[in-house]
This record gives sequence, structure tokens and C-alpha cells, in this order.
Amino acid sequence: MKTINKTFLDRTVSLTTREVIFLLAFVFCLTPLITPPVALLMGLIIAQFVGHPYLHLNHKATHLLLQISVVGLGFGMNVTSALHAGSQGLWFTVASIMGTLVFGTLLGKLLKIDKKIAYLISAGTAICGGSAIAAISPVIKAEEKQISVALGTIFILNSFALFLFPFVGHLLNLTQTQFGLWSAIAIHDTSSVVGAASKYGTTALQVATTVKLARALWIIPLSLLSSVDKKKVKVPLFIGFFIVAMVLNTYIPIVQEYGHYVVDIAKAGLTLTLFLIGCGLNAKVLRAVGIRPFVQGVVLWVLIAGAALWSIVSFV
Repeated sequence: MKTINKTFLDRTVSLTTREVIFLLAFVFCLTPLITPPVALLMGLIIAQFVGHPYLHLNHKATHLLLQISVVGLGFGMNVTSALHAGSQGLWFTVASIMGTLVFGTLLGKLLKIDKKIAYLISAGTAICGGSAIAAISPVIKAEEKQISVALGTIFILNSFALFLFPFVGHLLNLTQTQFGLWSAIAIHDTSSVVGAASKYGTTALQVATTVKLARALWIIPLSLLSSVDKKKVKVPLFIGFFIVAMVLNTYIPIVQEYGHYVVDIAKAGLTLTLFLIGCGLNAKVLRAVGIRPFVQGVVLWVLIAGAALWSIVSFV
């Protein structure tokens, strides 16, 4: 008999009512009234107390919506500014990725965590969260439970980061550039990076998005190093489309004139992405993470966030 995971409302709320609640929240997230952190919080509340009526579609929806939204942000960026931002973040990116992977592997052994889970958490922390885990998991032949634990760990920490980083940034009086670099290096997923940076300011958003996408390209060499079968490596094509959008916005006058409309739609898409991510973090996912993988994720996150912050404040 098939087991169904129930929330406490399963006996009192019909599926139709659940769908209505979800769809109303979904539409509400498309309005300017809802910020990325609030959207994530709404999703978390629905996941715990109402239930996601379309949970089986959630992963594919968030993955596709995130990629489309990131491409849309490219229509609000300039090539020259992006290259400058990318060059500033290069040294921090290389150092943080290598350091996180090495320390994460050692920490996984120390905590006696399953090797594949520890590796996926390290890769997700080092590069770009769920995207890195999704790309690398088939390469190392990770099982569904191993992938779920790694994704759950990363998504939980992303939820905290979305609220915590802007607060710390203002507390320490970080400049727009400093905060953009810090969030791109220390926050796992692109969606949460963009959400936090957009809350901090326009320049922070541009720096953060450029550096984060440049960082995401490291999925390719890491995937190659993780597998003998190079045919399994998936190249993130949406990054190429992002670059095309940025070039068009830089050199085509009509795109410059109307590009901001696309950017507004993209920002709404990212807010919606965070809502859907929150909806996917139900009690089952939270329980599946377990204490030791979560400890690994937290320690790695604190390490990379602290080291990146110190380096940026000292040298930028």
C-alpha cells in the first residue's frame, strides 16, 4: 500500500481548498507587495501547515523558473560593468571553491557522513547550491535519499541566508560592491543570492549576479573531475543565454530602452522561485536531513561566509 505523507490539515482540508490557498499565494508573489524573504516564508508556512498540492512538479518548476529569471536579469546589465565585477570576484571564487571542497571532504570523514552526501553538500556550498548538486549527483551516481539530504541541507541554510545577510551587511556598513561579492561567494543558491542582493541595492544585485554566474561555471570542471564518463557532464546553457542578454542590452539601443521591463518580470520570477523552494521544504525533507549532514553544512557555510567577509572587508 502506498504511503502518503500527511500534514495535520489532511483530514480537514480538501485538495481543492489546498489548491486555492496555494494558487492565491502563488499569484500574490507576483505582486510588488511581496519581497523575496516574505515569499520564502510564505512557502515554508504552506509546506508545514497546508501542504504543496503540486509537490511532484516543484523541483522541475523551480529549476526552469530560476534559469529563465536569471536570463531576464541579463537585460539589465552592462558587459563592461560585469567584466569588472567578475574580475574582482575571480580570486575570491577560486580560493573559496578549493578551500570549501577540501575542508568539506575532511569534515565529512570526521563526522562519519556518507561519502556521497558529504561530497554533494561540499559541492553545493562551494559552487551554486542546488544547481551544483543536481549536476553532480548523476555523475557520482548518488541515490535519491542522498540527493534529498544534500538539497535539504542547502535549502534550509539558504532560507536563513536570505534574512541574515542583508541584516549583517547593513550592520557592518558594507558597500554595494562588497555585499554583492560576499553574497555571491557565501550564499549557496543563485535564487537566494539574487533575493538578498536585490534587497541591498542595484549595484549589489549586478555584482552578485555576475560573480555568482561566473562561479556557476565551475560546475563543468568539477563534474569532469568527479567522473570518468565525460558524457554525463551537463553544461549550464542558461549562463550562455544570460551573457547574450547582457550583450544585447549593452549594444542594442532598443533593448536598452525596454530591457527594464524584462528585468522587472525576472525579479518577480525569482520571488516566485523562492516561494516554490519554501513550499518544497516540508517536514519530511527537514527530517531527512539529519543532524550530522546539517552540522557539516552549517560549519562549511560559517567558514566560507566568515573567510569571504574578512577578505572582502580587508581587500575590496
